[in-house]
Amino acid sequence: MLSKIKWLKWVYLILSLLGAVLPTLANIEFVRTYGPSFDFKLFLNLASNNPAAQSLSRDLFVGSTAVLIWIFSESNRLKMKNLWIVILTTFTIAFAFSAPLFLFLRELRIEEMNRETLN
Repeated sequence: MLSKIKWLKWVYLILSLLGAVLPTLANIEFVRTYGPSFDFKLFLNLASNNPAAQSLSRDLFVGSTAVLIWIFSESNRLKMKNLWIVILTTFTIAFAFSAPLFLFLRELRIEEMNRETLN
């Protein structure tokens, strides 16, 4: 069980890094295509420009809202510290970064709690 958990945290960390890099590359392409300033209004308009984009945007909105509620609940239950980092990076980097980051931090906290129980 412990080796599985240790392996899982690294998967979460890799997903977190991908969640930072891949959206950033898309944002760089957006700036290259639509101009040097990041036009947030245009970005949102393009995110709802067609049914496929609307579907993905709505899916992300509902899913991320549910996961953020769970993150608050779970972090309180596990008495996790520094939740502000996860919340800040949700809005400054990407949800695809912060959700796996939270899962990585959660696994670290569970390991810490298991060590405290053994002592």
